[in-house]
Amino acid sequence: MNDEPLTWARDAICLRPPSWDLTAIAADLYRRTCRVNFDRPGFCVLPLGRDIDSLALRHVMVDLKREMAAIHESTTGNTLAYLSAARFDQQDTTRPHLDGGPDECFLMLGYEPSAIDSDIEIYDYARCAFDRELTPNEFMARYNPMFKPGHDLLRPYKTRVPCFSSTDYQIICINNSCSPYSESQPAWQGTLHAATIATPDESAHRVINSTMIVSVPAGTLDFIDDLQLNDFLTTSAVRRQDDG
Repeated sequence: MNDEPLTWARDAICLRPPSWDLTAIAADLYRRTCRVNFDRPGFCVLPLGRDIDSLALRHVMVDLKREMAAIHESTTGNTLAYLSAARFDQQDTTRPHLDGGPDECFLMLGYEPSAIDSDIEIYDYARCAFDRELTPNEFMARYNPMFKPGHDLLRPYKTRVPCFSSTDYQIICINNSCSPYSESQPAWQGTLHAATIATPDESAHRVINSTMIVSVPAGTLDFIDDLQLNDFLTTSAVRRQDDG
């Protein structure tokens, strides 16, 4: 797995900010993730090392979302809203997939250090669809990557995330959109994501702090209330993926 070539260069994916300027970091995350064409990856990683904790990680995520919303407003006239925010223990290997959401959305995932080794792969299915003169939804209907023919078709569009580390705190933003490509009406171009878990361990945790963020008209409130967001920021509870 580690000898597979990258679709995107490491520097295009892995942020190494020279200073902790939250506005500048958010602008970099937004530029690489919320793409409307194919000259950027549609995903990126912000490594945070080991000198923070889970609570600090989640507060950074919320601060970055707020900064990115301001950028989105100034760029498009729309804003960003939370559709969901939750913490869970994910230990299942997955094929390339979208998380259910509207046409324009992205995931901001906060990974915590874990003894469980894993890899993350991103598949540029919107570009694959575009190359075949299909919309993303048409592509998924014809070439569902949950099955081998569709999965094989997407292999040339795969990037193994090179700076993902199971031992560090990190934030990964992933464009989760299914919008058709349009030059006259630009819309976010999505990717699929997959995880490979080497050895699941019921006695350990692989904690992901997961938020889905959507593009909405200016003035739209988050789809979760303040109590739910505060619970996301402060809780120590972690939901097992099969808890329903």
